[in-house]
Amino acid sequence: MGTFQTSDWSRAEVEAIVDDYLHMLTQELSGQQYNKTAHRKALSLRLNGRSDGSIEFKHANISAVLIDLGCPYIVGYKPRSNVQSLLYEVVEDRIANNPLFDQAARSAVEQPAVAPLHADFESVLVDAPVMSARAEQERAAYRPRFRVVRDYLEREARNRSLGEAGEGFVVACERDRLWKLGCARLSDRVEHVAATRGDGLGFDVLSFEADGRERFIEVKTTAFGKQMPFYITRNEVEFSKVYAPQFRLYRLFEFRRAPRMFALEGSVSERCLLDPVTYLVRV
Repeated sequence: MGTFQTSDWSRAEVEAIVDDYLHMLTQELSGQQYNKTAHRKALSLRLNGRSDGSIEFKHANISAVLIDLGCPYIVGYKPRSNVQSLLYEVVEDRIANNPLFDQAARSAVEQPAVAPLHADFESVLVDAPVMSARAEQERAAYRPRFRVVRDYLEREARNRSLGEAGEGFVVACERDRLWKLGCARLSDRVEHVAATRGDGLGFDVLSFEADGRERFIEVKTTAFGKQMPFYITRNEVEFSKVYAPQFRLYRLFEFRRAPRMFALEGSVSERCLLDPVTYLVRV
């Protein structure tokens, strides 16, 4: 292990670690195996005595930049902010000029998905992320867009197979939850309303509390990590405000690997940073 360095990373070091990260990510998106430890050991020989901890932290910084660029990231490297400005520059450049990564990412977001046969609500539910200090600060601040922002999030949001598989899985999870609460009749009444009544209601699944009150669930599904942003419609946001006490947003993540989810209760605008990526202009 090298000596810990506190100095800023040089361009050569940043380029080396970004290239290595994107190589691993491209393998992951393509369904290929790789060894993180072996990658880190080989990479450390090209760095200026950086410690394993410093390398891991920079990997987490790269994840944060990729999320800002609308790209998937390596799930094992949880995004960390306080990013060196040079890192943004290098990641943008590499993403803009890496057709193999682009091909792998497009393929990953567009492939079909199938809902698992068995759904256990308690085993897939995890704690919801707490809104970061950065997100809190950005609530009232405009953040300029990067030169390169990929459309992978939008493409995945349009993947009907993935969306329907996620919604079907939530239906099964809700039936499991209610059954285990001793509410068999309510379990039988859980309804995939996006399929039975249409797509514009403002929620996807009608479920219930143990006392019979209705629970309105909007489902957002990704094959990628817990921190991936997602799209939500104006109708869904407004519905969550009007029916805040009954509204739940279920965010499914790592869906193809081992589905897990977190739940956000109440008005989406109170729990999340809403980024107005597109405006409809009337004159």
